Amino acid sequence: MRIIIPMAGMGKRMRPHTLSVPKPLIPIAGKPIVQRLVEDIAKVCHEPIEEVAFIIGHFGEQVEKDLVKIAESVGAKGTIHYQEEALGTAHAILCAKEALVGKVVVAFADTLFKADFQLDTNAEGTIWVQRVEDPRAYGVIKLNDKNQITDFVEKPEEFVSDLAIIGIYFFKDGEYLRNELQYLLDNDIKDKGEYQLTNALENMKNKGTVFIPALISEWLDCGNKNATVYTNQRYLEYIKDEKDLVASSAQLQNSVIIPPVYIGENAVIKNSVIGPHVSIGNNTNVSDSIVSNSIVQQNTTLKNGNIVNSMLGNYVVYEGSRSDLSLGDYNTLKE
Repeated sequence: MRIIIPMAGMGKRMRPHTLSVPKPLIPIAGKPIVQRLVEDIAKVCHEPIEEVAFIIGHFGEQVEKDLVKIAESVGAKGTIHYQEEALGTAHAILCAKEALVGKVVVAFADTLFKADFQLDTNAEGTIWVQRVEDPRAYGVIKLNDKNQITDFVEKPEEFVSDLAIIGIYFFKDGEYLRNELQYLLDNDIKDKGEYQLTNALENMKNKGTVFIPALISEWLDCGNKNATVYTNQRYLEYIKDEKDLVASSAQLQNSVIIPPVYIGENAVIKNSVIGPHVSIGNNTNVSDSIVSNSIVQQNTTLKNGNIVNSMLGNYVVYEGSRSDLSLGDYNTLKE
């Protein structure tokens, strides 16, 4: 089994947090989004993960090393591939064509999920979906009475289905997928100016490939600050019974911790109330503050703060009062 992770996008909706780090490396409950994604896919696949192929822009040597370590954390080889131009989802996946071999999962790195199933790796293809109240903003699928996918419909104006495609796909035959993607590029078949995976799915379906749905129980978006803070909240609820959410090297002085929270290595919490639903990164110092429903990343100093629904990046210095914040890396704010 191989996992293909396209993640070359600029993450503009997450600025300023993505000015210095790619969006998939922003932490959720103490781990990068993309690491949570890889680990959760591995949990529902009952086969070993041989390779995780990351399709990126030129994010720098350290990011590439971090991604390889993420692959190694699930016992896989990590490989790095580059998308030089944003030419669509089909083009992005094909940038890792060497990894399109055998069984593959393609997962776009701006979404997390909760699933209560084991992936059927004998199926020809599986599209992961979630029921949504208003499907008009999503690509959706239609099913027949055999639970097989008959149609892919992009942002339907009239109701055809409430099963939204979340951006994770399983293919039993990676080489077949590769050939169908290559066909789009060779014949310059575009949708809205880009080479789209959905066109390849439609072609495969018309040739007889049977796609089935995999219904997840919760779909978590990391597209902007508020969505990411909410995802952090939900993820802490998922893992609240795990051990070591508060690192043994963290120093807690005269403080109240309201779980679930994550507190990283060598963090110092003094005269503060932390939680619920807070993630504090490594080497961060919080004093005389109240923090709830927020993400505070690494090497940050927070003093005299009363913050909620906030994201503070790395190496931030903040001294202030009650706020709803979104501060990127290396900012200093004193009120």
